[in-house]
Amino acid sequence: MTDRIAVRGITAHAHHGVYAFEREQGQTFRVDAVLDVDTAPAAATDDLALTVNYAELAQGLHAVLTGEPVDLLETLAQRLADTCLADPLVQAVQITVHKPEADLGVPFDDVTVQITRSRG
Repeated sequence: MTDRIAVRGITAHAHHGVYAFEREQGQTFRVDAVLDVDTAPAAATDDLALTVNYAELAQGLHAVLTGEPVDLLETLAQRLADTCLADPLVQAVQITVHKPEADLGVPFDDVTVQITRSRG
């Protein structure tokens, strides 16, 4: 049985996308990360070292979000998942990347790509 730690709505202006205008102008992206973590050891000892430091996690995800541009949200989501799984306490992660300003040519609320990755 695992517990979950969620960090939602990490937001940044970034330059991901297939089209030149997306790379040049950039747009808003948001990320949600839901981590499967056994929090019992941290709860028993009240020790931050035994759980995921979500401030550090959020900063790492933001750095990926604002880092090297990629064409596809799928690629960005994988990089974000890899960042989460770099912490040995994270057993699995669900990443949702939001691109609410995508140019679809029709009115819409949001475009998302959601992936789930686990160890091994």
